[in-house]
Amino acid sequence: MGQPRITGINRIGLWALYMKEVRRFLKVQTQTVWAPAVTTLLFLIVFTVAMGRGDRLVLGVPFASFVAPGLIMMGMMQNAFANSGFSLLAGKLQGTIIDMLMPPLSEAELMIGIIAAALTRAVMVGCALALAMALWPGVSLSAAHPWAIVWFGLMGSTMLALGGLLTSMWAEKFDHNAAVTNFVVAPLTLLSGTFYVVHDLAPAFQTISRLNPFFYMISGFRFGFLGISDIGDTNGAVMGAAIGVGVLNIVLGAIAYALLRSGWKLKS
Repeated sequence: MGQPRITGINRIGLWALYMKEVRRFLKVQTQTVWAPAVTTLLFLIVFTVAMGRGDRLVLGVPFASFVAPGLIMMGMMQNAFANSGFSLLAGKLQGTIIDMLMPPLSEAELMIGIIAAALTRAVMVGCALALAMALWPGVSLSAAHPWAIVWFGLMGSTMLALGGLLTSMWAEKFDHNAAVTNFVVAPLTLLSGTFYVVHDLAPAFQTISRLNPFFYMISGFRFGFLGISDIGDTNGAVMGAAIGVGVLNIVLGAIAYALLRSGWKLKS
């Protein structure tokens, strides 16, 4: 056995993988960053126009200010999923997966590089959306609790990035990835309280909404801007949700790491 030349973390390899993934989506940034921001902004325009009066209040704030944080979080999560969901799947279909499996990168480093790139795209989309919505008439984006904005923003994006990574390992063609996006991610996002308060629903549907992890991500992110949330009547409820989403991401990360180590659907 020879002496290992790389001990500890392969920083150069990890940075190279991260930059590869970032440059991949930046090469088509019109499609990967600006187009999602414009599409999500259209949701704000359509729903504010559909609601009619501009003085309609939800949780004590104008409807446009209520829905804007949820739309930002929705755009961040969907793009985090799209970015990590493409990484391994494209390699499998194009026959270039060996370029990611052969370099001297551990499974943890491979996972961190892909997830970090997905978070980068999510943050860029979120910033683009926040800038556009802050300039939109009737929207007020003030940071009441900056820690909640950062925590739930990163945790929500990480959860979807891990979900995208798991999907890219499982999927055998782009149709499988699209099926998860259309039948899992999109419904859970749209039915998570982005456009409404769950207290307005019937008790049975309130229970269903509270079983949806997307609800806590979006409501917690909204709490960071507005200082109020429909998670609970106290700040302690939001703190409990913050801990819960952190634990959920640890579990998802452990599952993704175990599957990467096993080579499931990646190594023959």
